[in-house]
Amino acid sequence: MTKIHHDVDTALSSVKNGHTLMVGGFGLIGAPLTLIDGLTKKDVSGLTVISNNLGEPGKGLGALLSQKKIKKAIGSYFTSNREVGDAYQRGEIELELLPQGTLSESMRAGGAGIGGYYTKTGVGTDLAKGKEEREINGQTYLFEPAIRADVALIKAWKADTLGNLIYYKTARNFNPLMATAADIVIVEVEEIVEPGELSPEEIVTPHLFVDGIFLARKRLTKEGVIDHE
Repeated sequence: MTKIHHDVDTALSSVKNGHTLMVGGFGLIGAPLTLIDGLTKKDVSGLTVISNNLGEPGKGLGALLSQKKIKKAIGSYFTSNREVGDAYQRGEIELELLPQGTLSESMRAGGAGIGGYYTKTGVGTDLAKGKEEREINGQTYLFEPAIRADVALIKAWKADTLGNLIYYKTARNFNPLMATAADIVIVEVEEIVEPGELSPEEIVTPHLFVDGIFLARKRLTKEGVIDHE
């Protein structure tokens, strides 16, 4: 059965009310902008979104935030979008702040089947409140649970029709980790090629992690987000 989806509604059919989503991107770089745009048009609500940030005002996940479809966000850098703080102050969204390294390692643990891990990051700060502490070799560590999601929406540069993925420079960011840590993985790509056209040395995410492939219709340029030519 083909993994390629030709319309965004079909690509997003796995996303349901109340789901936990991982969404790739650092700012708007490496974010699956076409799939996010599709979510703004889908009748879905009560989402928990795991992402480094929530886009920018009206752009990327920021557009989803404006529609009040996000119940909770777990991430590291929410201040890139002033509207996130405003929504939090109004009680419209719950936020869970994790340092970027902790966010990455928690997703890696989720993908590796590890229940959690201990880290020194956050010890002695408000981020440690309510978390288990343990002394290891005379130093205090915090326990951080692994993170997984129902669905991951990620962005890659190229995919072959099997679902093997390669990424473009910093657009790689959180996407490969998210590909391992969700029950269903949908990837938005710039180009789809035949098996054998990607060098095995370039492939970062093997096809066994990918459930669906969608060809991007929006892209990020110096001028902003535009429709794909």
